[in-house]
Amino acid sequence: MKSNERRSSRRSMAGDFKWVKFSDIDLHDIFFDSLKADYEEFSDWYQRKSSSGTQALVSKDEQGVTSFLYLKEESEEILLSDGNLPPTQRIKIGTFKIDQRLTGIRQGEGTLGIALWNWQKSMAKEIYVTVFPKQVLLINMLRKFGFKHVGDNPRGEWVFIKSRDQIDFLTPYSSFPFIDSSFSEACLLPIEDEYHDKLFPYSELYRNELDVEAVTAGNGVSKVFIGFPTGMVFYASRSPLLVYRKYNGSGKKTYNSVITSFCTVTRVLTVKSNGIALLDIDSFLAQAGNKAIFSTDELVRLYEIKSSLVLIEMVYNGFLGKGNNVNHHWLNENGLMPAHPYQVRYSPAQFARILEKGKVNVQNVIIN
Repeated sequence: MKSNERRSSRRSMAGDFKWVKFSDIDLHDIFFDSLKADYEEFSDWYQRKSSSGTQALVSKDEQGVTSFLYLKEESEEILLSDGNLPPTQRIKIGTFKIDQRLTGIRQGEGTLGIALWNWQKSMAKEIYVTVFPKQVLLINMLRKFGFKHVGDNPRGEWVFIKSRDQIDFLTPYSSFPFIDSSFSEACLLPIEDEYHDKLFPYSELYRNELDVEAVTAGNGVSKVFIGFPTGMVFYASRSPLLVYRKYNGSGKKTYNSVITSFCTVTRVLTVKSNGIALLDIDSFLAQAGNKAIFSTDELVRLYEIKSSLVLIEMVYNGFLGKGNNVNHHWLNENGLMPAHPYQVRYSPAQFARILEKGKVNVQNVIIN
């Protein structure tokens, strides 16, 4: 990318995501035309859901509906052309569509993340979705997040399933939202409060669970952190980390600096080290993509003025939530803040202890 092609502005996002009743969404919106074309019974089905008060996770912009997610609990067998799957507790992604005009924006990833979080919380054995082979982008995303094609249904749709019993730990995406129990150590990622609330808007201190889901859907579950540590850092791909919000306001920082979230590192790139550039500026911008909180102009400025620059990409596994964030005072009192946050490393037992303090069901997060 040539320097004169860089853009300083971000692409506009769709409107807020909200859980709303089917009856509050206009079935005549052009967003639903393709669904009506693919499924002859769609309008009748939609009207039944409207009458029953069923909800979906929906976003809109000035043109109308931009995304739609409907989840359903099931326990019956799944019909396949070459042998049915036996009954078990499942979450079905009944309807999942992102409008084509949002191509390149990460609503799809974020919305699928919400579906997987709901599956995790439900404790159901499996989550599944049916798609037509023509839905190539959706199929690629499902495979990235660990769904397996198990066969075709009588309608000709491909059936994709993700099972707790067969989690693919090859990447942090394929195992999402779970964390592989085989990790040897976890780290702490300190982020100034201002930047934390931009990169992790769903992990702000006072958001409740529904707020978190709605904001996550619009922001995606993968993030890029741009840091400038003065010494060595210990982050490694596929290792868990805890996000530490450094408080810079008035009052005692020890009670207001808190762990808010937990993630898994997907990659680490040292961009500059002690003034030596290991990546050129265009490579750096390409690697940061649209997942960092900084504009292109800001990234260029950081590249120019910082002697050390590191890029950490991570997938967002979960949050502690309103009232459950773990503060510096507790960490310090329990010997869990022995060094500068950039240098802190935790054993699996210490990592689990912090999650438990944040009222996370560790057995439903760190699995074999």
